[in-house]
Amino acid sequence: MGIGVVGTGTFNVLKRNQPEIQRRAGRGIEITMVADLDTERARSIVGAGVAVVNDAHAVLANPDIDIVIELIGGYGIAKTLVMDAIAAGKHVVTANKALLAVHGTEIFAAASAKGVIVAFEAAVAGGIPIIKALREGLTANRIEWIAGIINGTTNFILSEMRSKGLDFADVLKEAQRLGYAEADPTFDIEGVDAGHKVTIMSAIAYGIPVQFEKAYVEGITKLAAQDIRYAEQLGYRIKLLGIAKRRSEGIELRVHPSLVPSKRLIANVEGAMNAVVVQGDAVGTTLYYGKGAGSEPTASAVIADLVDVTRLHTADPAQRVPHLAFQPDAMSDLPILSMSQVVTSYYLRLRVADQAGVLAKVTGILAEADISIDAVLQREADEVDGDSASQTDLIILTHDCQEARMDAALARMQALPTVLQNIVRIRKEELA
Repeated sequence: MGIGVVGTGTFNVLKRNQPEIQRRAGRGIEITMVADLDTERARSIVGAGVAVVNDAHAVLANPDIDIVIELIGGYGIAKTLVMDAIAAGKHVVTANKALLAVHGTEIFAAASAKGVIVAFEAAVAGGIPIIKALREGLTANRIEWIAGIINGTTNFILSEMRSKGLDFADVLKEAQRLGYAEADPTFDIEGVDAGHKVTIMSAIAYGIPVQFEKAYVEGITKLAAQDIRYAEQLGYRIKLLGIAKRRSEGIELRVHPSLVPSKRLIANVEGAMNAVVVQGDAVGTTLYYGKGAGSEPTASAVIADLVDVTRLHTADPAQRVPHLAFQPDAMSDLPILSMSQVVTSYYLRLRVADQAGVLAKVTGILAEADISIDAVLQREADEVDGDSASQTDLIILTHDCQEARMDAALARMQALPTVLQNIVRIRKEELA
């Protein structure tokens, strides 16, 4: 259902690698029907021998079809079609992270009740098999945290801002020209796409329901070129990270720009590539890297799911790997923590009047809030844009503290008459 970029890649890879896939799956996997509104284009892709229809309900009504691949996307008709496919007793393979992040609990419950599989490896990080790694490969581990670059568009923009010293708006236009960013890039640049993906990973890692509405989501639109430059001077790179972290009180679930030490492998992931770091208590740190989008990389994950469903098609549903790794009756009710409860460290940039005593007042406020300082960088007046004779940039790195304490300290610092602009706050993740 839907034969756009990913659907075309899936059809082509399945056709090209059919002998290899059959050897692995134990039987052939044959596309017999394609539903797409543009039937003429669909026919030009699949050729003769495959029925092409413009109504996806025809796929669901066909009793000879075992597996439905949903590649339409979005929350609307895709949800109706997936639920109808489950009701019809058909297995579903989908790349739809938005649908699963918002409605996954309902969808997985329906699939379990009907004894069918909903497979979704392609929904997170494209061709990187991160779902299988979390759900099966790391099943012995207590997952401590996950941190991922899981949106290629934003990573391309941040890489270009760093390497060329350009501002966000200029690089966004270039990303759109090159096809890395959509005409409406909101879901990418505001962090929503990454939020959907980290929500799905958190559910698998911790055995909790998918709860996108409780995730903290912040994009990259407010990042300035000078912050990327200052971070570099301090030994860090700025990446948009999706983070899920287990704490005794609950789960941190957040997406936001983060300073990451330059020496970390994930800090050196450039361009439109994706990478996910998973910390397990037994295995330690593991890194998964590769193409997070594109026709054939995503098709790779779709077909891996097809092979899994083909192998498990006749298995007792109770013996299959659970959708979210944990048995449905053993899900946890650990709460998602609010952002004010999150514990992390910070990068702060203050544009201040170049006067004696300013630094002492700022550090005094931090000390009163019990926030310790890791490093301070003060740029000379001639390195600052604007009225360089009377202004300077003060950059502070802190140690870990609770976000609520930092919010209170920032409000006090912002109120100082010597602080001339809104304070920039970027969270810092050591990923140690």
